[in-house]
Amino acid sequence: MLCPACKKETKVIDSRVAQDGFSVRRRRECEMCDERFSTIEEMELLDITVVKRDGHREAYDREKMEQGIRLSLRKRPYTNESFRTLVSQIERDIQKRRKREIKSDEIGEVVMHQLRTFDKVGYIRFASIYRSFTDISGFAREIQSLEKKKKK
Repeated sequence: MLCPACKKETKVIDSRVAQDGFSVRRRRECEMCDERFSTIEEMELLDITVVKRDGHREAYDREKMEQGIRLSLRKRPYTNESFRTLVSQIERDIQKRRKREIKSDEIGEVVMHQLRTFDKVGYIRFASIYRSFTDISGFAREIQSLEKKKKK
């Protein structure tokens, strides 16, 4: 990895697995200018094709998924660390399916499953778009299902 200050090679001086267990934090030092900085390495889903509702296919795009989740969590309290953990858990669940192609509906269900425990309001917001609620009764049913699961 190149130094952000002088663009020369750096060396790793410390590596630690992050609390989420899905990423590695590395402390680096430039061999030329002695600049120190940290990097975070995360697992990446490779070679997964997403089959959209209309049938067309596109490569999995982590950024696109993150945007949708961030939109549902807008003005909600969460840390960058907890968000990274959430995304890693979602991607882990997708990888467990061991498929080269996955339907966008399946990804949506995985996201909703993880959001349900991460943030209930974010979950309802995501579900309202994902499930295309057309009236208040859709919201009411979803909130009732959350209440039932909370009592268990």
